[in-house]
Amino acid sequence: MSSSPNLNVLANYLAGEFENKEQAMTEPAWYVNLLMWQRTVSLFQEDSLALFAEQANILNLEQPYRQRLLRITPMSGDGCFKVQYYMFKDPTAWRGAGRDDTLLNALTPDKLDLLPGCVLMMNTVNLAQNQYKFIAKPLPDTRCKFNYAGNTIEVSLGFEATQKEFVSYDKGIDSATGKATWGAIMGPYRYTKLQQF
Repeated sequence: MSSSPNLNVLANYLAGEFENKEQAMTEPAWYVNLLMWQRTVSLFQEDSLALFAEQANILNLEQPYRQRLLRITPMSGDGCFKVQYYMFKDPTAWRGAGRDDTLLNALTPDKLDLLPGCVLMMNTVNLAQNQYKFIAKPLPDTRCKFNYAGNTIEVSLGFEATQKEFVSYDKGIDSATGKATWGAIMGPYRYTKLQQF
């Protein structure tokens, strides 16, 4: 029987440079060709794995966006984890850290704002000996809402990860209508890992 994965396994699966080129070429009307970076950072190391994440349109790599931090903490129960999202007080200060991780050396907790409603529960599926699929979904009856630049932002979050693929269900939500306005509107973004960090 496979043993349960630990934070080192999660870091190996989640950290890296990813691209959804194949999906964007197959369905260009619905999917933008993106590069996404996820890098481990040395915060919350006493009990958690912290990941810096951002992405950029392949046509405009010098303007990455959606800088965020994920704090992943093991929960009681085999292969269960809590994913807590944070936003940066000044996202522009960290722009480009996905490609240049030296920027992250100055990152401290006081540069972050906790997003209380932006929490996922992650479960683990054993695919084979020492091979896993991580599935992260929102808690029931929670909404990821926060204020940014004077606007209320609502986001629906979720992802799945295997050793070679990252699948993102993230999408922006119009709070008035409940309808998706950007992101995984027609289904998830499917990223292939290009490089391991």
